Amino acid sequence: MKKIIVAPLNWGLGHAARCVPIIHFLLENKFIPVIASDGKALLFLQQEFPNLESIELPSYGISYAKNLKTSLLFQLPKIYSAVQKEEKAIDRYIKENKTVVGVISDNRFGVRSVKVPSIYITHQIQVFSGIITAISSKIHQHIINKFDQCWIPDSKEQTLSGELSNPQELKIPYRFIGSLSRFSKEELPIKNDVLIILSGIESQRKSFELMLLNKFKNYEEKVVLVQGKIENQQTIKEQNKITIHNYLLSSELEKEINQSRIIVCRSGYSSIMDLAILEKKVYFIPTPNQPEQEYLAKYLSEEKQAPFSTEQEFVIEKLQELESYTGLYSKKSFLNKDLISLF
Repeated sequence: MKKIIVAPLNWGLGHAARCVPIIHFLLENKFIPVIASDGKALLFLQQEFPNLESIELPSYGISYAKNLKTSLLFQLPKIYSAVQKEEKAIDRYIKENKTVVGVISDNRFGVRSVKVPSIYITHQIQVFSGIITAISSKIHQHIINKFDQCWIPDSKEQTLSGELSNPQELKIPYRFIGSLSRFSKEELPIKNDVLIILSGIESQRKSFELMLLNKFKNYEEKVVLVQGKIENQQTIKEQNKITIHNYLLSSELEKEINQSRIIVCRSGYSSIMDLAILEKKVYFIPTPNQPEQEYLAKYLSEEKQAPFSTEQEFVIEKLQELESYTGLYSKKSFLNKDLISLF
């Protein structure tokens, strides 16, 4: 059978999570997906698909600093070195495996090949980064244009991503493929008043967790917190009547979200897609100094879909604002067979 490499960026779990429906789509169409990533993203997909072959790629080693956009500029040499190494790793794998017919990269710059068609998945064609937005956008567009095709996970109307996914600067063919989510909506009895879903780079994830545990410690209704820590074993504990899971598998998290009245989480794009598919009421608290999340939270608030606040301003009473918002909504992407005609 023909193999296709699927390679998400290891930046939180969002890129890996939205590759789950891509992998299922390939399996349904008789391809053999080969997982390629590093760190927690790789571990997550290995646990989701234990029978699939996987490749460990060099880590970009991106570290989080207070000013993310400036920090990333200083880390460019390290990222460039990792990109060169992953290019060699992918080239070597394709040379050794003649059945590889394609590559699908979710924001991994070096996972492409001149030997087989290479797809790049991103919703962030415009990279908002303050005064250097024009530069960062041009750099990313230059990288995207090295691929054969770009898949954009949103509708043509850019309902969830707004101006981030504006494709006007792309020189390669692009396709809007709809919202990618591993979840499906199900009408279940509500058992949780609030479900907190944590994600992101560890230092920020941990501080976010501590802040929310403190805010909700005297909350009267049922609260569940999912730490988003991919570990070898699942754990569950209670703290101040808050049920805490280190992580949940996709089927478990899908059920927990469907059974929750309110979701509190970061405004990462993969989370937005998941919660839009499940038509949930969401309160967003974007990662500080991360312009993409700040833009998405503001955009969805202006569209009256979901409210948001900064970490410093968040108080429990702000959840009452949800009454004035519609909640998120999106049709699930049913990936079309003509997408894989390139292979």
